[in-house]
Amino acid sequence: MEDVVAARLAELSASWNKAKGEVFRQAISHIRMPLCISDPTQTDNPIVFANDAFCDLTGYSMEEVIGRNCRFLQGPGTTRDSIERLREVLTGEELATVEIVNYRKDGSEFVNALQLGPISDPDGNLVFYFGSQLDVSSQRRKEKEAAALRSRELLHRLRNIVNVMAVVIKMTSRDYPGSEALRDVITGRLLALGKAHFDTIGEDGSRESLALAQIAETILHAYAPMAETQFVLNGPVMVLPESRVTPLTLILHELATNAVKYGALSAPQGHVDLSWHLDCGVLNLVWQENGGPAVTVPKREGGSGIIRTIVGAVGGTIVFDWKADGLRVDVQMSVGEQA
Repeated sequence: MEDVVAARLAELSASWNKAKGEVFRQAISHIRMPLCISDPTQTDNPIVFANDAFCDLTGYSMEEVIGRNCRFLQGPGTTRDSIERLREVLTGEELATVEIVNYRKDGSEFVNALQLGPISDPDGNLVFYFGSQLDVSSQRRKEKEAAALRSRELLHRLRNIVNVMAVVIKMTSRDYPGSEALRDVITGRLLALGKAHFDTIGEDGSRESLALAQIAETILHAYAPMAETQFVLNGPVMVLPESRVTPLTLILHELATNAVKYGALSAPQGHVDLSWHLDCGVLNLVWQENGGPAVTVPKREGGSGIIRTIVGAVGGTIVFDWKADGLRVDVQMSVGEQA
């Protein structure tokens, strides 16, 4: 009798668990938020479930989705950084949100705020990953438009300030006969420095990618008192991704400023050699000063501290070598493979 009761209870329990599973399946099938589930126990972690909202968002049918790895949604605008972050989350079995550019079946792109995480069985073994998608393209576009407007207003004001300063210098020089040459040099240097900042920092938040040589030449030409006779650029043609334009621009600005104040560019015979090469998607940049005053290790971090912060913020590394005959700075940061 006890065996019969136990068998019946087991049957009822199995039936109830099956019913609960069906209820759960129907619930996530009809939920309005796009959702998919993948199976890491299978080769290439394929999608084993996707709801109707996922298909509506991506434009793919259920048959076109099931059995494929989620990377089929990636495309030309998907950044290496976002892909690396996804790998970290999956490897670490984290619960996290990663913004990534994905593509619909019709080729249109959208910014996907992808929340993903692991699903474990009662014994703690990883059995599935879930991913919920949220299209934040409109929100990000509005943020970029607002940032671009603020940038344009700021740069307009800065240009006005530079122009006013140039006029003040010219007007002041009238009271000092014989100062025309100095006036022209100072005014020219002021306008050149302004142009270096405006050209390299950009006017909006959606800048086109820029060549490293273009940025370096603009900055050094402005800062070097004797222009191109005080610097040499040596490296392959390299177009920087948008995410690296501002960090490298700021780094070169700080190095050039330091060189003018204390280093090679403060002496007529001083010069800067800037070289770079790409190794497996990693930029190796070397700033070498020669011919300036004897170098001493600074007692406190000023510009070097700013540079360390900038490099660290993009996951790079930097080494300062305060040699007596000239500062050397080695910078490494990921920039992706060149097309």
